[in-house]
Amino acid sequence: MNILPRNEHSIERVARVVLGLGIVSLAFTGPQSPWAFLGLIPVVTGLVGSCPIYTLFGVSTCKVNTPSKAT
Repeated sequence: MNILPRNEHSIERVARVVLGLGIVSLAFTGPQSPWAFLGLIPVVTGLVGSCPIYTLFGVSTCKVNTPSKAT
């Protein structure tokens, strides 16, 4: 059993990191709220490539490699 299965597509991973960093930057500029550090969650899941909520519900946005069938 794999604890952190890869279940995020590459484009989704990039989007998570970029948006997460944007949210974290609000802790230093803009409203300067400590809630902005919640942006670390999408950054970490984007870097790791595994979303725990996706794993919990059995969702994956990765391409599935299906073995080719000989006909």
